[in-house]
Amino acid sequence: MNILLVYPRCPDTFWSFKHALGFISKKAALPPLGLITVAAMLPDDWKKKVVDMNTAYLWDKEIKWADYVFISAMAVQQKSVRDIIKRCNKLGIKVVCGGPLFTAEHYEFEGVDHFVLGEAEVTLAPFIEDVKNGCAKHVYTTDERPSITETPIPAWHLIDMEKYFLLNVQYSRGCPMDCEFCDITVLNGRVPRTKTSDQMIAELEALYKIGWRNEALVVDDNFIGNKNKLKNEILPAMIEWMKLRNYPFTLFTESSINLADDDELMQLMVNANFNRVFVGIETPNEDSLVECNKFQNNKRDLISSVKKIQNYGMMVDGGFIVGFDQDPKSIFQRQIDFIQKSGIVTAMVGMLNAPVGTKLYKRLEKEERLLTRITGDNTDGSINFTPKMPMNDLVKGYEKILHGIFKHKNYYARIKTLLRELKPKFNKRKKKLALPKLDWATIKAFMKSNWHIGVKEKGQLHYWKLLAWTMLKHPRAMTLSITLAIYGFHFRKVAAASTQLMF
Repeated sequence: MNILLVYPRCPDTFWSFKHALGFISKKAALPPLGLITVAAMLPDDWKKKVVDMNTAYLWDKEIKWADYVFISAMAVQQKSVRDIIKRCNKLGIKVVCGGPLFTAEHYEFEGVDHFVLGEAEVTLAPFIEDVKNGCAKHVYTTDERPSITETPIPAWHLIDMEKYFLLNVQYSRGCPMDCEFCDITVLNGRVPRTKTSDQMIAELEALYKIGWRNEALVVDDNFIGNKNKLKNEILPAMIEWMKLRNYPFTLFTESSINLADDDELMQLMVNANFNRVFVGIETPNEDSLVECNKFQNNKRDLISSVKKIQNYGMMVDGGFIVGFDQDPKSIFQRQIDFIQKSGIVTAMVGMLNAPVGTKLYKRLEKEERLLTRITGDNTDGSINFTPKMPMNDLVKGYEKILHGIFKHKNYYARIKTLLRELKPKFNKRKKKLALPKLDWATIKAFMKSNWHIGVKEKGQLHYWKLLAWTMLKHPRAMTLSITLAIYGFHFRKVAAASTQLMF
């Protein structure tokens, strides 16, 4: 049996880092972790190939080679998905689809022979058995939330790691929070299901053995969903492994803001070489936080919480949203002020959207305010329902935020704020701040940034002032400063494409 696993093309988005990847000669930010995990679940005697359309072209001869083409995708990839399905249909090759996009809305797609929905640990094995017996059904689905303690290590040999900026591992699924707009709990539930410490070490070791020595993303819905297990089992094991392997890569994950309430947990994460965490801030407006059930963010000094995490040596990337019913007209300037004061350099700001199945979707459907399906792109300026604020005011306010936070002066000011706040609490076993490493790839990126940002792009004076300031005040963070400047180049390109802004 020949299986071709295809990951559809992602459009140019905030998280694609397309305009930054060229500085380091990479094709994509992340490999398709779900797809290569599914590949590891398939029978050993089945031949498998992976084509990530973000790093390579999908040729007809590759499709013709396959007995089945497996497609896994997110909402943002839906255009590419439809193109792949049409090509397979034209060539007479059977199509199998799974992943978040199809689990949420498989009924929107024609030309698919089999849908394997939900979590593969439950639905893939019955499909494989039916294929072997020649009686495969059209849809395999389940509401079960399986244990992931038997989930195999991804089939890393099927991808070319040199094409990616980051590699990734998964520790848990599910989030205990209940945000109205989030579809994570719809897909993965509210009870965090975790891997064992042995599994996590095996996953890290797998990355080490294939030669990875860069940043790795722990792709959890909420890494700290089960704090006790992290503190007593997982992080101690990771710390010992990192020490044994001389800290081969830094780690990045996603967490809720209540991480800032647990000093012990933050210290353990830093000791395990975490240096970045993404946090859903959403909004500084408390009424809007109440509206969307973001109670973990409410009634706290959000900027102080961000700075506390930064003070432990972890950069905070932030997600922000406008378009809540309770948003006042002042929200746009308040968002700008908050982002600037917080030192959150990587600030993703998007319009509120309602994914299928979420509590927000159901509420808006009842209120007859839904307009269309979501695009899946957090920052393309789209909104799929009728907001309470006049649409024209919302769009103009959104453009104001993007211009305010990504214009050169403000963006570089946030880098300076961040570098002032990164004050890691060292321990005896690890006496260095986890910063990007200086290697030949970094040197080439620096040379390219000097040309593209320091010469060709407008606002170049601010770039040179940033580098001079970093050299004088924080010379050990020069690589990080350059890296964040390159991120800013990408963010400005994406913001300009979304809103026609000129920087």
